[in-house]
Amino acid sequence: MTMNPAISAATAPLLTVRQLEKVYRTKAGDDVRALVDINIDLVDGEFVSVLGPSGCGKTTLLKILGGIVSHSAGELLFEGKPIAMAQRVMGVVFQSPVLLPWRTILDNVLLPIEVLGLDRGSYTAKARDLLDLVGLTGFDNKFPGELSGGMQQRASIVRALVHDPGILLMDEPFGALDALTRERMNVELQKIWLANQKTVFFITHSVSEAVFLSDRVLVMSARPGRIIEELRIDFPRPRSLDLMSSAEFGGITRHLRSCLGSHEGASE
Repeated sequence: MTMNPAISAATAPLLTVRQLEKVYRTKAGDDVRALVDINIDLVDGEFVSVLGPSGCGKTTLLKILGGIVSHSAGELLFEGKPIAMAQRVMGVVFQSPVLLPWRTILDNVLLPIEVLGLDRGSYTAKARDLLDLVGLTGFDNKFPGELSGGMQQRASIVRALVHDPGILLMDEPFGALDALTRERMNVELQKIWLANQKTVFFITHSVSEAVFLSDRVLVMSARPGRIIEELRIDFPRPRSLDLMSSAEFGGITRHLRSCLGSHEGASE
């Protein structure tokens, strides 16, 4: 049985966040604090999920990590170097697959290769291998409209992985799927992660999803978002859906829901 990746406290972080803040200026000229005093270390190969109430800044935090949105204060480092803009070291998967309907699945997957100015021919075989890994063998020449929602999201994950990013950022990627498809996608994502050993930063509203997938779960408060709890999840891998019915799994989810409930509606 494969265990969680060996992540030592002495291991140098792949990504470091220190005293991060984000302040938005409204049209009326008021300042709105979205994030305050965010401190995170992500170690190479670990899967970290973030839970928090709606509007707490989870997606804003992910966009800052991806260099999509700027931060107002604090330090953000990848392998010791500042992150200032969107860059190749990040792969991003959003709730919607955002596949271009006029491009085939293979052409959608290879879009980052074209955007980054890399040689398409050198990455085509890898793209097909990744499509095989996620169960999309034979669908490379299909169009997005010919695939189910779950299949489209698997293709979007492949697109985020094809250029070999250092970190995979996922913003509620299964939030729009029905419950049964979502559970299957949790198992699929675990398989993909075990095969690639990428560092994953995963935003979700689902407590059970976070516990099932993660090595660590971070809980954020209501706005302004700050991290109020960090919990390590030590279940062996690979994990089956039967784990969700265990007493230990239930105890962890109850604890996390309690953390969320005790800060719901809190304000600074």
